[in-house]
Amino acid sequence: METRRLRLLVELARLGSMRAVAEEMDLTTSTVSQQLAILARDVGATLVEPDGRRVRLTPAGRRLAEHGVTILAAVEAAQLDLDPDAEPAGSLRVAGFATAIRRSLLPVQALLSVRHQAVRLLINEHEPFEAFALLDADAVDLALVYDYNLAPAAFASRYETRPLWTMPWSLAVPAGTVREDAWRADWIVNSRHTADEDVVRTLAAMNGREPQVAHRCDSLDLVEELIVAGLGVALLPAALPVRDGIDLLPLTGPEVHLRAYAVTRRGRSAWPPLALVLGLL
Repeated sequence: METRRLRLLVELARLGSMRAVAEEMDLTTSTVSQQLAILARDVGATLVEPDGRRVRLTPAGRRLAEHGVTILAAVEAAQLDLDPDAEPAGSLRVAGFATAIRRSLLPVQALLSVRHQAVRLLINEHEPFEAFALLDADAVDLALVYDYNLAPAAFASRYETRPLWTMPWSLAVPAGTVREDAWRADWIVNSRHTADEDVVRTLAAMNGREPQVAHRCDSLDLVEELIVAGLGVALLPAALPVRDGIDLLPLTGPEVHLRAYAVTRRGRSAWPPLALVLGLL
């Protein structure tokens, strides 16, 4: 099997059209089509089929493309072993939550832009459950996810998981609110992920309360605006500045920590661009 043809199939799975593959690989569309036809003959299976004016991968094509990602990564890793001075190159697809993108990924991008310009980051902002789905679909190479010490995640064995950092969280209330009143207030929780709501319910139960979840939103900036407007209380990072009109009350019984992780599909981390970024993270 010619790995150059296999790369064309992997790129077709990623980009979705022969024309896009041709533009990406600096080839003609007819060349891409011919090379994929030869690949299909080599493996003895139909890999693409017509879909209107375009083409789509057959089930066999999708399976081979999934294997192709691992095969091509292994080839690159082998080449790197034979040439340790080789520069990692390629586009690395990342799905992560906003804080990890700002705190971890953007500093890595700054380093790449100076030291490793052949590695390109493609960044997508997603909550953990969305990032895992993209990872399983091979739509991203790296997921930056989180859990809380009071709502730990169970990572499947198909993933390789690396802890990155932890961040303490506080109870965010309208300025002047006392702690006892805070537990009776309406709560603001995440609209796209349930982990912080699990933490809120655990904390409230430990304080003899049943939390009244009234508002759900994803943006921490919007959460702050709702708190300033007197619409409720929420959990916010203890170490990050908040706008005027908000008090951060420490949580000590127990403490609440958000824990960030870098997650990849098992066996993929040897791919040089991914290995480089994981090391920088």
